[in-house]
Amino acid sequence: MTDAIPFGTLAGLRVLDLTQALAGPFCTQILADHGADVIKIEPPESGDMARFSGPFHAADAEHKQSGYFHSINRNKKSIVVDLKNPAGREIILSLLPGFDVVVENFRTGVMDKLGLSYETLREVNPRLVYATVRGFGDPRSGASPYVDWPAFDVVAQAMGGMMGVTGEDASHPVKVGPGVGDTIPALYLAIGILAAVLRARATGQGQFVDVSMLDAVLAVSERIVHQRSFGKIIAKPEGNHHPFIAPFGIFPARDGHVAIACPNDRFFRDMCAALDSEDLLDDASLATMEGRRAGRQHVIDAVGERTARFSKTELTERLGGRVPFGPVYNMEEIAGDAHFAARNMLAEIEFPDIPEKLQIAGVPVKFSETPGRVVRRGPGHGEHTNEVLLAAGFSRSDIEQWRNDGIVK
Repeated sequence: MTDAIPFGTLAGLRVLDLTQALAGPFCTQILADHGADVIKIEPPESGDMARFSGPFHAADAEHKQSGYFHSINRNKKSIVVDLKNPAGREIILSLLPGFDVVVENFRTGVMDKLGLSYETLREVNPRLVYATVRGFGDPRSGASPYVDWPAFDVVAQAMGGMMGVTGEDASHPVKVGPGVGDTIPALYLAIGILAAVLRARATGQGQFVDVSMLDAVLAVSERIVHQRSFGKIIAKPEGNHHPFIAPFGIFPARDGHVAIACPNDRFFRDMCAALDSEDLLDDASLATMEGRRAGRQHVIDAVGERTARFSKTELTERLGGRVPFGPVYNMEEIAGDAHFAARNMLAEIEFPDIPEKLQIAGVPVKFSETPGRVVRRGPGHGEHTNEVLLAAGFSRSDIEQWRNDGIVK
């Protein structure tokens, strides 16, 4: 399963990945998808918790291949090192000069207690970019009063402001379906890592890169900040529609729902024509942007009454390409849509013990000359320990001794 041929824009970038769960691995997966050599460090006992989170294919009776794990750890290699053992710590320190980046998402102070703090690693490799993602950030960048609290996606969505504006009304806040409280911070961290690597290559000086999950969620929820500051409005859940623009949201179809966005008068006129609803333009309160903003609920109701007459397919034929429009898809519909096939967004991975190729999400950033890609499934627990340690100059006898002592696997 090893693809030794370099590929991608980040070919040559070496990343030591001490992450687990979602936020950290999603960040390093982005780097690996674009060719970075990502070496995942896992503990001896069981490895990344995502290995046991499923879902599992029906042919995988022993539940060895978690879809969750492979989705966010594809293209990586795995070595097992016991960081709690002094010998394991020495292995990491010996590996460090060969790497550009270390990424971890332990709780605050864990790496310090292991003797692997940023300050310690910087002494070994001054050009190292040391990157972290934690719920409330690292005290080095600003000491949050919640710095010692554990956090997961739902906590970040709640405290970062996203959940407070999501849902039908203020009494029923709703979590965004995907784990964006993890994946959004991961995206920000990937940007931070690449910016720091550019500077390190220019100056020879690495640095500490810190992303708080809460900060990242607030940053992408930016509208709520300027609403309060400029408009003196405390934003609240607005259901499936835009707080300022109408129509701009989710509308009923005969067999589901569709998204329609008409941020100007031209799009609104085109929508009315496509729906055989020019009579809506006779209503003075609907004819202009200002009128539609003032009568937002009236617009939503009037447009919804028209869209409900048609199926999603019929609405696609009428509105697709004329106004900003899209049907609300489930995953089966996504799998059948030619867009995602044309864009290689359903990548396939193979397993020796599963009789079919399985799909995971593809690589969304496209490059004309150095494209990223999914080249292999996620690694087995410690699958590459020998390969990586031998390449780093350790002897086979040392590796076997460490294995016998339970320090590596």
